[in-house]
Amino acid sequence: MSTKKIAKIIAPSAPHFVGDGFRVHNFIPGISTMEEMDPFIMLDYNSKYTFSPSEIPRGVGAHPHKGFETVTIAYKGRVEHADSSGGGGVIHEGDVQWMTAASGILHKEFHEKEWSKKGGEFQMVQLWVNLPAKYKSGMPGYQNLRNADMAKIPLSDGGGEIEIIAGEYEGHKGTAATFSPIHLFNAKLKKGSKKTFSFPADYTTAILMIEGSARVNDGETVHQDHFVMFKKEGESLTIEALEDAVALVLSGEPLREPIAAHGPFVMNTREEIVQAFKDYNNGKFGYLED
Repeated sequence: MSTKKIAKIIAPSAPHFVGDGFRVHNFIPGISTMEEMDPFIMLDYNSKYTFSPSEIPRGVGAHPHKGFETVTIAYKGRVEHADSSGGGGVIHEGDVQWMTAASGILHKEFHEKEWSKKGGEFQMVQLWVNLPAKYKSGMPGYQNLRNADMAKIPLSDGGGEIEIIAGEYEGHKGTAATFSPIHLFNAKLKKGSKKTFSFPADYTTAILMIEGSARVNDGETVHQDHFVMFKKEGESLTIEALEDAVALVLSGEPLREPIAAHGPFVMNTREEIVQAFKDYNNGKFGYLED
């Protein structure tokens, strides 16, 4: 089995705010195109940041999406979500919110009220996963993936565990339902522990170092908050923790379909983007108060 070679190691870009509740570094499409990272079309990372207490929760008010899925992974802090399809709830530390926008949805995301009153350390990832063309006009959906329900596979050397959000690892499956083959893991490794992962050579594969630092493929050192892109060749990659570390590992089969994107809409043609705006303006995404 050949090794997946590293294409780039990217330091976090200057952060910017999304609304007033999410201070993020953009990795996708900031350092690549949506086509290069297909099916992962956006990744915003809220590295550790301390929010002061606030009686009015910070966040982002009602806004539309169409044609893809948003995946929000909570590492620190709590977020409250609601959408026009009736989905919603609180994402606690370790939980994942997986929202399928499909034919069109309105949603809002704010710091959870009680957490907001106390403030504290906040750390999140929001990943956009493109939908195959045949599902872009489907019904919106919502999956609240509780950490307690996730498969957690201990390493044989006792050096940590692999937490499966989506896809499959050593015969164990994640709880998320996906529309194309997606693997999404949290590799939680103790210092000195080493783990090899295997994905098809043509899959788009990357690592985001959430905590600590690690040596990748017995060579490059990857520090906290850095992003690793791999070339589409080889099958295996190895992560060796140089200190206690958490790495978000993502790998997915490219859809290889045309991408037309504008703001909150990701479709296959410009004509479909124009129609998405018409549908939104005509109230076809439902109703949701800010």
